[in-house]
Amino acid sequence: MPPIETQRHSAAHLLAAAVKRLYPEAKLGVGPVVEHGFYYDIDLGRPITTEELETISATMREIQAENPAFVRQELSIDEAIALFTELGQTYKVELLNDLKTKGTTKVSAEEAQDVDPQNVGVVTVYRTGAFVDLCRGPHVTEAKEIGAWKLTKIAGAYWRGKAENPQMQRVYGLCFTTAEELAAHETMLAEAEKRDHRKLGKELGLFVFSDLVGPGLPLWTPRGTIIRELLNEFVWQLRKPHGYQRVTIPHITKKELYETSGHWAKYAEDLFKIQTREAHLYAMKPMNCPHHAQIYASEPRSYRELPVRYAETTMVYRDEQSGELSGLSRVLSITQDDAHVFCRVSQVRDEAEKVWDIIQRFYAVFGFSLKPRLSRRDPEKAEKYLGSPEDWDRAESALRDMLTEKGVEWIDGPGEAAFYGPKIDFMAKDSLGRTWQVATIQLDFNQPRNFGLACVNEQGEKESILMIHCAIMGSIERFMSVLIEHFAGAFPFWLSPVQVGILPVADRHAPFAYEVAARFREAGFRVEVDETPESVGKKIRNAETKKWPVMLVVGDKEMESGAFTVRRRGSKDQQTIEEAALLAELVALVAEKRI
Repeated sequence: MPPIETQRHSAAHLLAAAVKRLYPEAKLGVGPVVEHGFYYDIDLGRPITTEELETISATMREIQAENPAFVRQELSIDEAIALFTELGQTYKVELLNDLKTKGTTKVSAEEAQDVDPQNVGVVTVYRTGAFVDLCRGPHVTEAKEIGAWKLTKIAGAYWRGKAENPQMQRVYGLCFTTAEELAAHETMLAEAEKRDHRKLGKELGLFVFSDLVGPGLPLWTPRGTIIRELLNEFVWQLRKPHGYQRVTIPHITKKELYETSGHWAKYAEDLFKIQTREAHLYAMKPMNCPHHAQIYASEPRSYRELPVRYAETTMVYRDEQSGELSGLSRVLSITQDDAHVFCRVSQVRDEAEKVWDIIQRFYAVFGFSLKPRLSRRDPEKAEKYLGSPEDWDRAESALRDMLTEKGVEWIDGPGEAAFYGPKIDFMAKDSLGRTWQVATIQLDFNQPRNFGLACVNEQGEKESILMIHCAIMGSIERFMSVLIEHFAGAFPFWLSPVQVGILPVADRHAPFAYEVAARFREAGFRVEVDETPESVGKKIRNAETKKWPVMLVVGDKEMESGAFTVRRRGSKDQQTIEEAALLAELVALVAEKRI
C-alpha cells in the first residue's frame, strides 16, 4: 500500500472531485494532509449542511468504485493560470499569481502541499477522471489504493486564514490504511469526547470563560487555582535544588526590547500593542526571555558566577485569531513556568542534563511516557533563522550528542526549531495514546549576542555566553487541558481540589461530620462535607461525579466507634479504618504523589 500520507492526500482529492461532481459551481481552496486525515476548503457561496455531507461521502465512494487513475502533469505557471482561469477556480489562480510575482514567501504550509517551492517555475496538476487539481503530489496510482476513510465534520475557515477574506467551508475527514485502524481511532475519539477538558472543566468547576472578559481569557476558580498552584510548586521544588532563583518582571515593555532581541521582526503582528499618552509604543509581553536577559545584563558577571539560573511563572499574551482559540489549548493569556539559564558553552551539556532530569521526574509522576524530538532548522530555508550556520551546527551537534549518549529513542524534527536556536521537545503520550508536545530544552546563542551578554573569563576578557530556555509545563493552560483529559478529571489524591468528601448519613450526623472535617483540614487536607438532603447512595454517586478520591460515610456507628467507613473513587468496595491510620495513609499518598 502507498504511504498513509499519500493516501490521505489522495482522499482530499477524492473529496474535491465529489464536490465538483455534485456542485459544478464550487470553488476550491486547499486540501492538505493533517494528523489522522485531511480536509478541503470549499466555497459554495453558502454553508454545507450535514445532510449534504452524507451525499458528498456517497459520491466519493461512487468515484472510488470507478477507480480513476491519478495522472500527474507538469505545466508552466502561465499554463496553469490559464487552465484554472478557464475552470473558474479563482482561489487556485490567486495562489499561482502569488507564486509568479512573489515567490514562495507567500506560500503557507498548507498551500505548499499544492505547489513545489523548490521549482516555482513549473507546477504540477493531477487529473482524477474528469477532475483536475493543482498539487505537487505524490498521490496513489488509482483510487482503490486509498484506505479506509470517513468524512467527520464541517467548520468555517477564512481563505488563507485572514478574516478579511471570504469564509469557506472546511470539510474534514479521517483516513487510515485499514478499516480496523479507522474504527480504533473513532473509539478513541469517542472516549476523548467524554474527556474533553472544556466539558470536564465546567462540570468540575475548574475554570470559566466570560463574554465580558473575552474569548481566550480563562478565569480560574478556587478549585482550578488549587491545581495550578500545586503543579507550579511541584516544578519549583524540582528546580530549587539545582540553584534556580526566582525573578519577577512587568507585563509590558517598550518596543525596542523586542527589536533588539529579534522578536519584533518575526512576531510584530502577534503582539498586543499599547500606545501611551506620550506616544510611546509598548507591547504586552509575548515571552519573558528578553526581560530575563536584562536582569542578567544589569551588572558585570564573572565566570565564577555562572551558570546564572532564573525562574518565573508569569503570563504572556499573544494576539491569536478568534477562530484559532480552543478551550485551554489555545488562549490569549498563557501562563508559562519559564526559566532561563545563562552559561558558558562548556556548561551547556551539564545544564541541559539537569533540565532533562527535572522533566523526567515531573512527567513520571503523571504516568506520561516521553519521547524527545530534536527540533532543528530546515537547512533549505536558512532565511527563517537568526545566526550563522556554524553556530547552528555547534548547537544542534551538542543536543544530538546528548540524545545519542543517553541511548534513548528520539525523533528527528527538521524545520521544528525556534528561529533563534535548536531545541529538544519532549513528546508525551497520554492515557488514550495521543501525543502532545510538552516540555522544552532550547539553546539560544542569538539573544545573548543581540543583547551583548557576556562574562569575564579566567584571562580577564569578555566571553560570549549562551542562554538555555527551559519550560517544564510550558503553557500551564495547555498542560492543564492535557492533564484533565489524561485523567478524565479524576486527579490523583495529592492534586485533587477536594481530597476527602465527608457524607453524613442523616441531618443529626452533620455536626460530627464537620468536626471530622476540621481535624482533616488541620492535618492539611482539602475537605468538603455533603450536607444535602439526599440518601447516602445518592451522595456517593454525586461524589463520584465530582471525582472526589476518598469518601467517608459517617453515621451512628462511626460516631460511636471512631472508625470510618471509607469508599475510594471508582471502587464499590468499602473498608472500615481508624482515623489515625487513615490520616497516615493519606499523608503518604501526598508525599509520594501516587497516581
